[in-house]
Amino acid sequence: MRPIQFSEVKNIYEYEKIRSKFREQAIASKKLHRMHIGNSMTMVFENRLSVMFQIQEMIRTEKIITDSAMQHEIDTYNQLIPAVGELSATLLIDITEKNLIKPMLDSLIGLNKDSIYLKIGNDEIAATFDEAQIEDDRVSAVQYIKFALTDAQISAFASENVEVLTEVRHPNYLASHTLSQEQRSALLADLRESTADVLA
Repeated sequence: MRPIQFSEVKNIYEYEKIRSKFREQAIASKKLHRMHIGNSMTMVFENRLSVMFQIQEMIRTEKIITDSAMQHEIDTYNQLIPAVGELSATLLIDITEKNLIKPMLDSLIGLNKDSIYLKIGNDEIAATFDEAQIEDDRVSAVQYIKFALTDAQISAFASENVEVLTEVRHPNYLASHTLSQEQRSALLADLRESTADVLA
């Protein structure tokens, strides 16, 4: 999937003109890319649309107007865009009660070591984590992960006869989510996406 280019990003003034419609499009897409894994984890798969939305919203919120600052946001969020044959996701550990945050995160130490999988039929694809986030003694509530698929796995992903699910297998957290056909279609479109622009 092609990274976002500076020329594609709109300044605050131009973005405001199209924001309402673009925001609706991004939110609708995110619904199909978001999946809950058990009660305390959510996986949101990223693509050019979701990344562009995050870039534009950050520029708007932070009132960023210089080219260098805009490029910094582009470079930062482009790391979420999957390469060819990849699926990229943001994993959120959902903890709403402040007093439970540290105990919950402490219980999940080691999450980045062969604990998260994408299962396509009998194939298991272990998630790779952002190396900058990997620490042996703590876990962040937000993790960036990627799954690398072979051509055969992508073909199986497209087959209605093959079950696809996301799974967390950690000693203190076991849960899975079976993808709906709508979710699979959305992710398959991401796997097959070429260089289409997301902002008109």
